[in-house]
Amino acid sequence: MMKLNNAILFLVGILCMSCGGETFPKPKAMLRLQYPEPIYVQADTPCFYIFEINELAKLKPVNKHNKCWYNLEYPQLHAKVYVSYYPIKNNLDSLLRDAQNLTQEHVVKADGIAQKPYVNDKQKVYGMFYEVTGNAASQAQFYVTDSVNHFITGSAYFDVRPNYDSILPAANYLQNDIQHLMESIKWKTKD
Repeated sequence: MMKLNNAILFLVGILCMSCGGETFPKPKAMLRLQYPEPIYVQADTPCFYIFEINELAKLKPVNKHNKCWYNLEYPQLHAKVYVSYYPIKNNLDSLLRDAQNLTQEHVVKADGIAQKPYVNDKQKVYGMFYEVTGNAASQAQFYVTDSVNHFITGSAYFDVRPNYDSILPAANYLQNDIQHLMESIKWKTKD
């Protein structure tokens, strides 16, 4: 009987000790998004430029009226990069101003906008890359030009409501692709 009482007392003691103390909520699980290493292929357009795109992206013409405007669609990232081409006809100042103003429209929601100039004298490609942080609609924008004949601008948008913490891995992936696109642009010579 003594052994039974000791066993019951021992079990009650263990139960009492395990019931006390604080309970801590489990931390929220963080989704780890990983994307494959990019493989770049040349996107040869019927326009005055060629560039390289990630093979994950699908190059789609926007419409017949603007035959040199394209969307780079990233189904896996639920995102698009809008690429627009403009011929320069004594309007470089207004094209630059429009591209810069488009980026500044995101200042309201952005935590910051970092500018990274791009200069490639050999290929005559000059431009600016804008990295937008925060809950802005677009996380990256750019423009490139030869300063004489050609002007290209682009913006990255996600198909979801912007939540910077959630889209950060995808935004970084797109930003790297956009920078590669800028670095790979070559102007075609007129036939």
